[in-house]
Order: sequence, then structure tokens, then C-alpha cells
Amino acid sequence: MKYILISVISLLFINPVFCQNAMVEGVVSDPDSGKVIPFAQVAFYQENSNSPVTGATTKDDGSFSIPIEPGKYRIVVSFVGYKDYEEQVNIPESGLDVGEIGLSVEEEIMEEVVVKGNERKTPVLATMEGMTIKPDQTIANVGGSLLDILRNTPSVNVSDDGSVSLRGSGSTNVLIDGRNSALATDLEQIPASAIEEVEIINNPNAKYDASSDGGVINIKLKRGEDLGTTARAELTMGTRMRTNSNVSLSRRTTKFAVYGGYSFRQWPRVGSRETERRSSFDGENELFRQEQESRNEDQEHTINYGGDYFWGQNKLSIEGVFNTEDENDFQSSSAFIQNLDTEEFLTRYVRNNTETEENYTYDNALIYERDFDDKDKFFRASASVSIRDQVEDQNIAIFNNRLIAEGDPNRTEGSTTDEFRNTSVIQVDYATPIIGGLLETGYKSIFRKFDNDYIYGLIENSGEISPYDSISNRFIYQDQIHALYGIYSDSLPNFNYAVGLRAEQTILENELSNVNTSLVEEEDLFNSQQYLNFFPSVQLAYHVNDNNTVKATYSRRIDRPRAWRLNPFPDFADSLNVRVGEPNLQPEYINSFELGHMYQNGGFTLTTNAFYRRINNQVDWIVRVEDGISYRGPQNLNTGNFYGLEFINTTEIANWWNVNASYSIFQSIIDGTNIGAEEPNSGLSWYAKVTTDISLPLDINLQFTGNYFAPEIEAQGRDLARYYIDGSLQRYFFDKQLTLSASFRDLFDTRNFRGENFGPGFEQTFTRKRETQIMLFTASYNFKAD
Repeated sequence: MKYILISVISLLFINPVFCQNAMVEGVVSDPDSGKVIPFAQVAFYQENSNSPVTGATTKDDGSFSIPIEPGKYRIVVSFVGYKDYEEQVNIPESGLDVGEIGLSVEEEIMEEVVVKGNERKTPVLATMEGMTIKPDQTIANVGGSLLDILRNTPSVNVSDDGSVSLRGSGSTNVLIDGRNSALATDLEQIPASAIEEVEIINNPNAKYDASSDGGVINIKLKRGEDLGTTARAELTMGTRMRTNSNVSLSRRTTKFAVYGGYSFRQWPRVGSRETERRSSFDGENELFRQEQESRNEDQEHTINYGGDYFWGQNKLSIEGVFNTEDENDFQSSSAFIQNLDTEEFLTRYVRNNTETEENYTYDNALIYERDFDDKDKFFRASASVSIRDQVEDQNIAIFNNRLIAEGDPNRTEGSTTDEFRNTSVIQVDYATPIIGGLLETGYKSIFRKFDNDYIYGLIENSGEISPYDSISNRFIYQDQIHALYGIYSDSLPNFNYAVGLRAEQTILENELSNVNTSLVEEEDLFNSQQYLNFFPSVQLAYHVNDNNTVKATYSRRIDRPRAWRLNPFPDFADSLNVRVGEPNLQPEYINSFELGHMYQNGGFTLTTNAFYRRINNQVDWIVRVEDGISYRGPQNLNTGNFYGLEFINTTEIANWWNVNASYSIFQSIIDGTNIGAEEPNSGLSWYAKVTTDISLPLDINLQFTGNYFAPEIEAQGRDLARYYIDGSLQRYFFDKQLTLSASFRDLFDTRNFRGENFGPGFEQTFTRKRETQIMLFTASYNFKAD
């Protein structure tokens, strides 16, 4: 198998070397902090040569394992912010373990200001798979949530309602510590202080779930990796009495580790929305206008806990998170529909919606890992259960024929939603060297259940809800995904490759109950599907020299309809803007290609990626207007084509001044001619994100973060441009044990969400604005004992 692959690949790359290779192993670390250094570059040179014979980057645990022909070489290890490490080595046929290589932080002396061992800020680190985000190195994240981290992440777009898109795709697979978790349904509940790092994998290989077209976002929570006892406490206070506090404690020895933490979050906010729609049907010209004001108050408590037990080469771990949330919301909406020809008001009303919500999320995992003498050999088995239960009550006072809520309402309607989600996962992964390369294989089963019991109706004098049969329903969705994968990878001089295949069997069914069957098509009451798909992946990397690496990747993926998109019953939370699902929605199938280049030279790095995605059965939200009411729901379109360029750059302008910048530009072509569009809708969009970090005297850090999102098209319109700037200050005390921070979000109050839609007989514009100009003050304290 190996030689067949090499023969094919040699057609693409010049002068591959075939030989009996020895294996060189080691670990790269920072001796000052005791932490390993992932993604450091390791290269081998022959005597009097400036071109490397072979090389690779270190893994997440700082280790490397590189095949090479026996002989004498010069090994060079480099990473941004550290001095290069060089050593002459003699590699025997049996291989060589160079042990732990410690890199020294660069030191420079400037006039007037002395900076010794100054930490170079690298909040965004480009990798062969995508990028790694270090939240602690962006001050604007301090005191915020996971969504704040993603807002400052290249290629990621966070909408006003908290939904996340990656490179223009709203479908991303969000994992928590590599696991499918109910925590991912509400990313704002995860505090930024609990996150170690965020991995963005743009074109995942066969090891990952094939679901989603945008890629994978993996959230790694803090666990307390340092030996000894460590503790951290942090308190954030902000405008409108925003509060975010947390404390964490860990104890790690060579035999066991335990860790835990508690977070409290209180995050009140206010917002507004305006919608205007002009429509023309049957010769009648109408104007619809709606204004909304809202305020939200929520309190959250989060407890995370875990432990590891080590014996021999074995490790048994428990990981868990428990979150509770109480939310109280109020929304006042006034709207009218006016006949533009006669200026007569056809409809006028005010709806005051008071909503209470209680939910809890529970996530627990049991993990067994075994290491072997051969560092490339690995076994891991895990089982996890993730549950989210949400109960929501609404009380809606309706005032007819007026635009001001005065006096008693004409009627009061209400709703109760009891929603339950359960995600259970069993997974086994195994890796072993074979035929000179590495074989990774595994099995995974995901069992999900979504149960939404929704009652909507008139509130009687008794306070009980008299349900409306045309709205109330219970929707149950269940699916099973059983997967097997295999990946074979190998390293040749200057060249790495990996080819993989994943097979996924999907079994799903959804059921409607407690409904008036006369209002629903019989085939929509119960829907069942089963299908088997295969998803290949290819990853190629060529190390031109110690400064340049070229990569190419391909993967095939799928995006299955989510449960709430399949429910055909309408959501009448806003009676003139109704959301409705489609039970026969089909999955999207995606072919994704990427070609990239990584350049590093001292304090300058530049990663360039060209990407292309073709989506069959593209799903988009389609609006239709009937009798002045807007119905919005998902529909399968013909195709979607997305291609573009992405640049990620880190520049050390001076020892005290760093700039991290990213720029993404992509063209979208969405073909919705199957649903009535006259021609495909196309448009060019781009994102730009810049973080500049300035180290001032007295251990003061100044940081500005700027974001710009150009207009982006949809099947029936586009989202308009958004932009904002954050500013932050940070000061260290007592050898960085105490840190004080001040963040000023949206300095010029420019962040909002605007868009426009058009379709047969109507044009619509909308603007949503939340309170984004806020101030946050944070104090954190770190403690460590041996």
C-alpha cells in the first residue's frame, strides 16, 4: 500500500528519496514555564547545506517523530519568540531519542526601556490543519465568553443571535474537548476564562465527524496541566452591573490529577430591531413596519470538574461540566401594515412579551488512554453523555389597533416550551506504525434525541393556557450515526502525506404528536431515513526549507438537517414574522479543496490559504410573504459555490510591538433557481481582523482589536457591512501573579447587524442593535505551590 501511494505522489513532487529510514523522536518545551511547545518547526540539515533534508512540526503535546536516513545531521528547532536551537547529531540505524529540547526566550535591550524575556503575543497560530487560538493573549477576551473569543478569531463570523459561521458557512461542527456536547448549543454560557485554546480545523480529515461544511471548531477547556497545586481567581465587573467571576483549583502529581472550578455570570443587555417591508400583490401596495425594544437578564452558574489517574502507561480520566441558567426577558413590539395606495392602516398592534427561562446542561465523560514505548502507538476509548433541559414560559399581552400599550390588553396569549436534548457518544481510536508509516483507525457512535413539547394558546382568566391546535405540537427527533475511519500517513524527506476514508451510517426519524392531524400532511407526521456515505480525505505537505511549507488538502463532508429545521409547525413568537421548518429537508453534500503556504522568518509569519467548496443541496433560509405575513424557513437549493483566499500574519515590528492580522476574501454563488429565483445570486465578501499589542514600561500592555465584515450574500438578499474596534489595557503585578485589565468594547458604538431581503413581490430591510459599547474591569490572581 505504501509503495502504491508513493508512486502516485511522486508524479506531483520532484526527487522523492526511497530508503530505509530511522526514527528520530523528541519533545520541545519552554523550560521557564515547564510547558510543551506545539507546532514548533524541527528540521534536519546535512553538513554545509542550507536546505533541510526533512522536517516536521511538533504535535499538540510538543513531541515529534521524524523518519530519516541514518547519518550525521544538524538539527534545528525554531518557534516564534524563541531562539533557534541547533545541535549536531549522529543518527544510527536503530533511531535516536533526543529527549527534551528546551527553547530559550529571545532577549533584547532597547534604549530607555529594558525588556528582558518579553513574551511575544501570538493569539493566532497557523497550523497545518488551520489555526490555534490562545484566548489569554487577547485582552479583549478577558471577562467575556466563548463567543467573544470567536468574534476575534480569523475566518469566524458571529451573528447578532450568537450563531457562528466559518469562511461564510453557517454550518460548523463545534466540539468540547474533542467531543460532541450539548454545551455547544449555547456558546455564550462558556466563560472565556475556562478555555485553554480553540482549534480551527478548516478542512478536517477522516478522523473527524463528516458533519458540517464549514469545518471543525474544537474548544479545549482548562484542566490544570502543571505539576503541583495551582489556583486562579478572577472577577470582572462592567457597565450595567455585568459580572463574571470564577475560581479554579488543580492538584497534579506523577500518580494522579484533580481539578475543578466554579463560574458565576450575570450579563444583562438591551437591544432593538427595526424591520420595514414593501410588498405588492394583486395590485395592492403595502408597507409593513415593525419596531422592537428588548431587555434580557440572565444568571448562570457553571461547575467543571475532573481527574486523572496514572498507572504504568495507562491513564483513566473523568471530565464533567454542569451549568444552570435563569433568564428573564422582556420584548415590546409595535407594528403596522398600511395600504400605500389608500394610506389605510390594515393592521396595528403592540405585543409585550414577558419570558422566563430555566435550563441546565450536564456533560460527563469517562476516558481511558494507553501509551506505548513507541510514541506513535496510541489507544484511546471514551464514553460520554451530554444533557440539556430547557423550560421556557411566555406571557404575551396584545393591544390591537394601537401603537402604544395603554390600558388593558385586548387579550393575553402564552406559551410553554419544554425542550430536552440528549447526546451520547462512544468512541475508540487506535494508532500504530505500519509499513514504515502510521495507521490511525477508529470507531464512533453518536446517539441523539431532541424532544420539543410546545403549547401555545389563549390565557384564560384562571391563568391556564387554552391551546391553539394550529400551533401547539410535540416534535421528537432521534438519530444515530455509526462511523468507521482509517488514515494512513507517512513522511518522506521534506514531504508528508495522509490519506483517509470515513464511512458513516445514518439512521434518523422525526415524529409529530399532540397535533391536529387535519392541519398536517400525513407524510409529515412521521419521517424516517437511512443512508450510508463514504467520505475520503487527502492531506499533503511539502517542506521547501525551514522557512516555507506548502500544503494541499481535500475532504468530502455532509451537513444533515438539524432538528429544529425539520419541525413543520410554525413559531408564532412574532405573529407577522413566522418561522417554519421543513420535515423533508435533505442533507447537503460538500466537496472541499484547500491549497496553502506557510512562511516563517524570525518574528514574521504569513499563512496563505486558497479554498473552494461546492455544496450540493445547499440549504438557505427562504422568505415568502402571504397576506402581509412573512414566513421564513429552510429550503434545499440547487448548489452553492464558495471560493476565496485567506491571509493570516504575525509581525514583530519591534520587541515591544506585535501585530496579528487576518484577511479573508471569498466569492459566493448560490443557485436557487429551483425555488423561483430567476438566476443564481452571487457576490464578493471579505473579513478583516487586526490585533495590535504594545508592551509599555512598568509591565503595562496596550491592545487594540479591529473587525470589519463586508456585505455577504444569501439566496434572497445579503447581510450588510459591520465593523467595530475594541481597546484594552493590562498591568501585571508580583511577577504576573496579579493581573488587572480594563476592556472598552465597541469604542465608537458602530457594531450592529443589518440586512436586506427580496423575493417575489416584496423587498425588506432590517437592523438589529444590541448594547455593545460597554466597559469591563477585571482582576485575576494566580497561585502555584510545588
